[in-house]
Amino acid sequence: MRRFFRRNAAGYLFLSPWLVGFFLLALGPILASLYLSFTHYDMVSTPRWVGVDNYVYMFDRDRRFWRALSVTFHYVAIAVPLRLAMALAVAMLLDKGLRSIGVYRAIFYLPSLLGASIAIAILWREMFGLNGMVNEALAMIGITGIGWITTPSTSLYTIVILAMWQFGSPMLIFLAGLRGIPRDLYEAAEIDGTPKWRQFFRITLPMLAPVLFFNLVLQTIEAFKTFTSAFVISNGSGAPADSLLFYTVYLFNEAFKFFRMGYASALAWVLLIIIGAFTAVAFATSKYWVHYENERD
Repeated sequence: MRRFFRRNAAGYLFLSPWLVGFFLLALGPILASLYLSFTHYDMVSTPRWVGVDNYVYMFDRDRRFWRALSVTFHYVAIAVPLRLAMALAVAMLLDKGLRSIGVYRAIFYLPSLLGASIAIAILWREMFGLNGMVNEALAMIGITGIGWITTPSTSLYTIVILAMWQFGSPMLIFLAGLRGIPRDLYEAAEIDGTPKWRQFFRITLPMLAPVLFFNLVLQTIEAFKTFTSAFVISNGSGAPADSLLFYTVYLFNEAFKFFRMGYASALAWVLLIIIGAFTAVAFATSKYWVHYENERD
């Protein structure tokens, strides 16, 4: 134990603000929500114990629950790979030693700095509206646009585009990873006449695998938690035709619109289990494609 403490004391010291905040501020509400998930609670009357009725209703009779799951999984499956691909592509461009690279980094990071704010969501809703900037630009080249937000078949992809636009955080992480790849590997590949596309698959991706794995886990978790953009763009209802009924939007409405706090707590715990399962699968499969420097040595 003494050896363990000596080796890990610095890490726990830096973690201590989060640990103190978790045990003093977060652990209590987490346990309370777990209890409430087994009750009928409307935030006015005393919680009434109903056992697993909330979970039975959720999986057996709640069609909107399955619709929210479908929309969220669809979004995660499309937005996360596209966002990571965009971030990696821009990071590779910035890794070429451009002049004023700090300015470019700031410009590309700015959308992520704005975050998932209400103002950005409102701007996006106006841009992709029937009379928005997107349709005005299409009209200039003779194309008649549609209501991208109000059409069920296209509404989800407007939020995917928003996610792709805010690629700054994974881009900076990718850029740091690219800077850590030894340049002599590329020089040796150039001498052997290896084409650029093969260098990317044989050098860049394998060496960048730990960073890619880190970004994949973080971005997947963030995608599952997407709320503000979907809520604002759909006016809080998941419209049109529940095409924007993200899981978090459905959870919010159950809790604060219909005051079914017990059922909303059950929804929250199911989301936690889903995110935990995806994270566990990612870690379990990482041993087949993620290799670290100490393992290679």
